[in-house]
Amino acid sequence: MSDQRPFVLGLTGSIGMGKSAVAAMFRGLDVPVFDADAAVHQLQGPGGALLPAIEAAFPGTTGPGGVDRAKLGAAVFGDRDKLARLEAIVHPAVGEMRLAFLRENADRALIVFDIPLLYEKGGPQGLDAVVVVSAPAAAQRERVLARPGMTVEKFEQILALQVPDADKRARADYVIDTGASLAQTRRAVERLVHALTGRD
Repeated sequence: MSDQRPFVLGLTGSIGMGKSAVAAMFRGLDVPVFDADAAVHQLQGPGGALLPAIEAAFPGTTGPGGVDRAKLGAAVFGDRDKLARLEAIVHPAVGEMRLAFLRENADRALIVFDIPLLYEKGGPQGLDAVVVVSAPAAAQRERVLARPGMTVEKFEQILALQVPDADKRARADYVIDTGASLAQTRRAVERLVHALTGRD
């Protein structure tokens, strides 16, 4: 077993910045990506490991299909104590899945942790560097408001809970701009992968 471990890159970005598209580009370059949101969906989905604990803490919020996201959202919305209780159930379990992912990919040169609320929830512990996905505010607004069920009010509420994009860019080690064409964004991701892995 070599002493080398993967370079761990945190991937984050505010809503509508194109983070999912950039994560897919990393995967397309054979870089393993751990998706924190997907881990939560798995833990809270049908038969999910966290269903008993969530049901005990928030009765009536789970069923055969897993967590009823609307009911759970309504149960914790605007209540910091309840949200903290939910996070105390979810975060350790996601952390365990992340450690398992790290072990499974211990021989890789680079892995990516896709963490939507990286700066909002504790910062870059355990990461070697952070890349922030960013786009001009007008492009962000247009993308988010095009989503089904999204309203200006909801968008503004989400933005208010997120660290401002300018702050994220200032704190990042790398920034990927998704305001340009997909091809330009893909080239930026390729350059970053090459720089971090020493690939030609």
